[in-house]
Amino acid sequence: MVEITETVLRDGHQSLIATRMRTRDMLPAAERLDAVGYRSLEVWGGATFDVCLRFLREDPWERLRLLKRAMPKTPLQMLLRGQNLVGYRHYADDVVEKFVAEAAREGVDIFRVFDALNDPRNMETAIRAVKKTGATAQATICYTTSPVHTLDAFVDLGKRLAALDADELCVKDMGGFMPPTEGGALVRALVKEVGLPVVVHTHSSSGMSTLTCLAAADAGAVAVDAALSPFAGGTSQPPTETIVGALHGTALDPKLDLHALADLAEYFHTVMDRYRPLLNLRSLQTDPGILMHQIPGGMLSNLLSQLAEQDALGRLTEVLDEVPRVRADLGYPPLVTPTSQIVGIQAVINVLTGGRYKQITGEVRDYVRGLYGTPPGPLDPELKRKVTEGAPAITGRPADLLPPEFEKMLGEVRALVPAADTAEALSYALFPAVYKSYRRSVDHGLSGDVLTTAALGVVGALRAPRPAAAARVAAPAAGSASGVSPWTHEGRARLQSQRRWVDASRSRSRR
Repeated sequence: MVEITETVLRDGHQSLIATRMRTRDMLPAAERLDAVGYRSLEVWGGATFDVCLRFLREDPWERLRLLKRAMPKTPLQMLLRGQNLVGYRHYADDVVEKFVAEAAREGVDIFRVFDALNDPRNMETAIRAVKKTGATAQATICYTTSPVHTLDAFVDLGKRLAALDADELCVKDMGGFMPPTEGGALVRALVKEVGLPVVVHTHSSSGMSTLTCLAAADAGAVAVDAALSPFAGGTSQPPTETIVGALHGTALDPKLDLHALADLAEYFHTVMDRYRPLLNLRSLQTDPGILMHQIPGGMLSNLLSQLAEQDALGRLTEVLDEVPRVRADLGYPPLVTPTSQIVGIQAVINVLTGGRYKQITGEVRDYVRGLYGTPPGPLDPELKRKVTEGAPAITGRPADLLPPEFEKMLGEVRALVPAADTAEALSYALFPAVYKSYRRSVDHGLSGDVLTTAALGVVGALRAPRPAAAARVAAPAAGSASGVSPWTHEGRARLQSQRRWVDASRSRSRR
């Protein structure tokens, strides 16, 4: 038997409608979802935290509480970006520990912990914190292909994660290009060599995801991720009903009621109808090109948005060619948040400036210096020399450079909201400017606009690309090429400003 993790309340809508599903549209289906018999329901993490505060003007903690109250039987699951939590930078260990403890207290039963570089050092504090709460620590291997990402390397990574006391492993195919044969071989090797339960998460971008899930199940995966059909396909997960139907009557039968799933699908069709202005055709289309360029759908929409801002959509092909070159220069990082943004923005700048690394973003500089972790492969020597001649590289765990932050953040948020509790302090610590804006809206009785102008602008760019004009480079404030380090207070504030175009256009964050 293989079990199903249902993603309709998190990655399904993150992938297709920019994470805009409101809590009020989730709750009417909660009792039925809880009765299906899923292994778990992914309901939190990824981009949901940021979007709740920034766009929906909802309290993400309250969403978690309400969902837990409405679905007490089925384990609730979240996606946690390791030391990045649900943000876009490393946070100090005390913030990580507080966040995990609070999330477990409020209802998270399974924490899927990943790091964009597959660096176990960036996962160890989060995994240790999860274990302390008694919740399940699901350590993640971000799947990608490159000269350094081999079957043996992935198995070795699985062993290192097991040594951190992880309860189970997840193979995360965030781009949707893991073939069935390779997926099956990887699961089989992890089960045999590491000995932990293995779950497989993939996306339907290339059209192979259903086949890959079936192969993974046959190879010994204990569960696969799927989304109810209205929020499945394309850049989302394969349809739950399809997986269940394909395995019905076999030894791997998930034993879920297709009639109950059809009833839920009918409800979520009505939900999708309300958010249809945010849905773009490209996110639903199969894109075999991802097998070659490995650019996930969310990263592609970000590239389109950046180029649209520069009237340079006609240069997309050049950028798509440049992305693999930048990725190779940076040691072949998996393309998932935040490395997909780091690689993508630098590729755009390389193309629009007419020269490779004429301008180097602050994020690339920090990456090369080791502030994001250890790259999977060797860096381009010339790029490394260019960056480190003015600022030496580090070799230790990046978070060791960060002093404790929580008490300082607690004091700051209580200066704004005297009765602020731990959850509110954590929201502030993760997104200070966004939290302040959220509080102002709440205090004035304002609600968020789901169909934001920024989001609709991105959809328009995807549907009807404009003819390219003369390329021009973004100003430093918008293009994050200022060189200010996000590891300082000033740099973090600047980084928030520089990434507005990413946040506004983000339709998924690969977790």
